[in-house]
Amino acid sequence: MSEKIAIFASGNGSNAQRITEYFESFKGIEVSLIMCNNEKAYVIERAKSMNIPCIVFKRAQIEDEVFINSVLDKHNINWIVLAGFLLKIPSYLIRRYKKRIINLHPALLPDFGGKGMYGDNVHKQVIASGAKESGISIHYVNEFYDEGEIIFQAKVAIQKDETPESLAKKIHELEYAYYPKVLKNIIK
Repeated sequence: MSEKIAIFASGNGSNAQRITEYFESFKGIEVSLIMCNNEKAYVIERAKSMNIPCIVFKRAQIEDEVFINSVLDKHNINWIVLAGFLLKIPSYLIRRYKKRIINLHPALLPDFGGKGMYGDNVHKQVIASGAKESGISIHYVNEFYDEGEIIFQAKVAIQKDETPESLAKKIHELEYAYYPKVLKNIIK
C-alpha cells in the first residue's frame, strides 16, 4: 500500500517542492495533495507545475471537519506534512492523524517557538537573544504551537555579523537537506 502525503503550506512552497521531488524516486510514498490557506501563495503555482492537486481554502475552513476530512479522504491521505503552514492544526485532525502530522520549525525547539514564530520573526529573535547556534526542529504536531515531540534537530553556528537573511539561508539549507530524509524514515 502506498503512503500518501498531504502537504499543508501557506507561502512560497520551496520545501513542498523539495519533498515532492524527493519522493518521486521512492516507491510506496507519494505527495498526493497540497492544501493551501493563502490564495496568493506561490506554492499553488508549484503544485500546478508538479501536477499535484492543490486545494485552496479559506482560513475558517480549517475548522470545518467535514470539509477537510472529505478532501483528505478523497485523496486517501495517510500523513500530513506541514511546510510553512501558518495556521494552527485543529484537534480533530490531531486526533485522526495521531503521530502522522509532522512539522518543520526554523529554530531549535523548545526555544523560539509558539504563535507568530515563523520565518524572519524566528531568525530575528534568535539573533537578538545572543544564541550561539540555531537550526531546525522536525516534530510531531500536537494541540499547541511547536510543542509536539521532537523527532530530529540539526544545528548551525551563528556568526557575529549574522543577519536574519544570512541565518535564513543557512536554515533553508538544513531544511532541504534533512526534512525529506527524516520524513522518509518516519513514514517507512
